[in-house]
Amino acid sequence: MRKHLNVMLKAGLSLTFFALISVLFVSTSERLTRDKIIENKAMMLRQALNEIVPPQAYDNNLVETKMVLSKEDTGFVKDTPVFFAMKNKQAVAAIFEVITLKGYSGAIKVLVGISARDKSITGVRIVEHKETPGLGDKMELRKSNWVLSFNGKSLSNQSLQDWQVRKDGGQFDQFTGATITPRAIVNIVKSTLLYAQTHLDDLFSKQLTKKANQ
Repeated sequence: MRKHLNVMLKAGLSLTFFALISVLFVSTSERLTRDKIIENKAMMLRQALNEIVPPQAYDNNLVETKMVLSKEDTGFVKDTPVFFAMKNKQAVAAIFEVITLKGYSGAIKVLVGISARDKSITGVRIVEHKETPGLGDKMELRKSNWVLSFNGKSLSNQSLQDWQVRKDGGQFDQFTGATITPRAIVNIVKSTLLYAQTHLDDLFSKQLTKKANQ
């Protein structure tokens, strides 16, 4: 009887040991995978920011020079990070990380760069979406040049009516077989410009004051 109990005890300890090892392995794998995902997202963000404002145009740490605007203050659906590009302590551009929930498949995260000089678009990039491959994903630069059509445009050289897709009477092309996605992006870019028109100078003033006091 005692021998049988010892065998059962050893078997139980072995199962416990292997269970602990399995849990540790899964936990470690999840942590490493999570860290890798975070690292990849950070790398993609830096790359996208540098496509909107080239590295030679600024001399600060663009990723770390930012503030987060509350959705209550901006009217956007989520809190909005804003990255500030500066050179020789002068404002160059601000890049807003905004989200629209009006994509065909839900949320689309968009970077909108706006020049401090004339509040024109320095660039737009799509950083996250779940749109249909072959249709809505034409907003990605690797799929088409559509997103470049925003470059240089502003509220002063385009009327508000122009800030729509052509199907709605505006100046921006829709995608063949897909209108909802480009419409959502044009609208969120326009909304970002409207916010920046009133608040961009103040945001830069606050950021420059913050830097001066550090």
